[in-house]
Amino acid sequence: MSAPAFVFVGAKGGSGTTTVCAELVKSMRAERNIALVDGDLSGRRSDAILFDAIRPLDASREMGPIGLTRIAGFTLAELAPSYEWAFTLKFGDVEALAASLETFDCVFVDAPLPLNMPLRPFVMRATRFVVVAEPTLLGLTGARALLADLLRFGVPRERVVLVLNNRDGRPTTTSAQVERALEIKVIGEIPTLHDRSYAKRIAALAQTLRSIESEPQIETLLPSVKGFNLDRRTARRAAAGADVAAAGAATEEPVGSQTRKEPVAVGVPHSDSGSASTTTANLSGRGREPNGASASRNGNGASAATGLLARERFKLDIHEALAKNVNLLDASQANTDAAKFAELRAKIYDLTQGLLAERSMPGSSAEDIIAMKEEIVSEALGLGPLEDLMRDQTVTEIMVNGPKNIYAERFGKIERTGKRFTSEQQLRLVIERIIAPLGRRLDESVPMVDARLPDGSRVNAIIEPLAIDGATLTIRRFGTHRLTMQDLLQKGSANEPMLDFLRACIQGRLNVVISGGTGSGKTTFLNILSNFIPEGDRIITIEDAAELSLNQPHVVRLESRPANIEGRGEVKIRDLVRNALRMRPDRIVVGECRGGEALDMLQAMNTGHDGSLTTAHANTPRDTISRLETMVMMAGFDLPVRAIREQIASAVDLVIQTTRMRDGSRKITSITEIVGMEGDVVTMQEIVRFHQRGLDADGKVAGEFQYTGVQPSCLQRFAEYGIDYDVRALATLASTGTLW
Repeated sequence: MSAPAFVFVGAKGGSGTTTVCAELVKSMRAERNIALVDGDLSGRRSDAILFDAIRPLDASREMGPIGLTRIAGFTLAELAPSYEWAFTLKFGDVEALAASLETFDCVFVDAPLPLNMPLRPFVMRATRFVVVAEPTLLGLTGARALLADLLRFGVPRERVVLVLNNRDGRPTTTSAQVERALEIKVIGEIPTLHDRSYAKRIAALAQTLRSIESEPQIETLLPSVKGFNLDRRTARRAAAGADVAAAGAATEEPVGSQTRKEPVAVGVPHSDSGSASTTTANLSGRGREPNGASASRNGNGASAATGLLARERFKLDIHEALAKNVNLLDASQANTDAAKFAELRAKIYDLTQGLLAERSMPGSSAEDIIAMKEEIVSEALGLGPLEDLMRDQTVTEIMVNGPKNIYAERFGKIERTGKRFTSEQQLRLVIERIIAPLGRRLDESVPMVDARLPDGSRVNAIIEPLAIDGATLTIRRFGTHRLTMQDLLQKGSANEPMLDFLRACIQGRLNVVISGGTGSGKTTFLNILSNFIPEGDRIITIEDAAELSLNQPHVVRLESRPANIEGRGEVKIRDLVRNALRMRPDRIVVGECRGGEALDMLQAMNTGHDGSLTTAHANTPRDTISRLETMVMMAGFDLPVRAIREQIASAVDLVIQTTRMRDGSRKITSITEIVGMEGDVVTMQEIVRFHQRGLDADGKVAGEFQYTGVQPSCLQRFAEYGIDYDVRALATLASTGTLW
């Protein structure tokens, strides 16, 4: 009889699944032959770190692709030490491991995503699925979503049990409430680590698992599920030799998602008339065409899906061969060394060419082979399918909504591209390749991150469980051509009288806030305005992710830092603003105020650091004042609203509003001066505004820049600084006729 296997999975990230598995192993290893399988393909290596087994596991991989070691009285197996390794993992390797562990007394599988293809051999051998959840409403919600996924897979409800792990000591639901809500049995309640009953509860849970070891495995039950028509031998033949990314993990939604529309690979109830070809298509993750049409309804759909799958498998075989000859992790380290990167690229290119020559792909033309060669090299070294978009200078933003949906913004318009990642794992690998050189991390405990590429492009990534449909990546590109005043004039974003006035404002050391919505061009315009700063000034720039690129020789660039893996070492924008005051700055430039740092910025502007610049998100200049008030309150000081407004009126001289228009163009839609206080209201006067008349025949925004006729109060400042400026230049603009 095969060894009983318990597949442990967390209802949400951080529920303590790994800890529960480890405690059970420690409790049972003295009297039983136990094996623990780390089925986490994200590369966190939690079990290896917990048992101090990294070195023996790495050493064991010289004998095979899967780490396997005997340590501390039990056997520990690790499927993938990193994202990169997951690309070389084959279904057959995991099947062989599962078969070799059948002689053990008990097998525990720590599986964050149990329905991924690499874990199918253990899933089919499972005696029970053990869901670990916190006794809270959030934990209950995650457990309900996970249970729905398991039932959709074909696992009987009675084969799923629940363990409540009370990690913070404040349970909000009882086991009876959970059982009634989910209709599954709670077999254990784990208290906090410092609770006196902790060891007894673990021992009781181990005894409960022993009592159900003799029950049949999931595999023997699945054929009785209506419509199940794929046994393990069929699955093994269909997936033999296929890479994990091509064999089904590509189209699976994260566990816990309720929005999945595609069937999972194995065990999903099909209609009674479902054919074997349909099942095979589902196994490969290609059950639907990219346009959403079902392959089974289209006569050419099955052949198209088969051809695409064959091509992806062929590519993944090449990637596997490359991984054995080249350390692809060197790619991220070589990005900062042009010579090393060129050498690595040449090596991979030669190896790829040789491998393609050895392995013929039926039905491929010479052009297909050349294109595939370039694609493989790009995927191995860089950002995979995003490489072409990154080389396209017309692309200003790249938006990846999961592995199958990639959008790009060109000339202010968003369009869907035909590119796609081969799998969720490949997308996560690309994200890891971006953030690893910066010392950032992305996992369930830190599921979102901001970073930047070597060319200065800003990157934001967010993963499950926050991103329900899979990892999402957004890249804000800053082209190699840095925009100048001439570009603004050519694009109609501003005109000469406006830029002459702004030049005088910067040279006259006015404190400026550039406001606007997301993607309206705030940072770009801040870069352009910085050209007006005299070269003799000492400038300190402070940003979350460094984007500014100033031409002046005396610039100090500071960048905030997130907390490390231990939750320490965080440096906020506010800390850097305070530190900048001790660095003898002439001007402080904050890339964006979005929190309590606004108070420190206002204080800096009010204490002799005139000429400072920053940006803020707001829809109008008046909204900018309200936004600054809110951000000052976020600093944690109980300041009267009037005091905050007086601080703003005294510190900020000018608000420049940027707007992304309906045709995708960006324009300066308002230049507004702050002139003081009247009662409790900050008084403002608009100097220049953009008046839109509609759209022309080409769909472009039609309008004109207008001068309101108000004489700026900053003219006296210009005279004091000896700045040559004639306000009559603004009078050449169209007149508003009225201020109302």
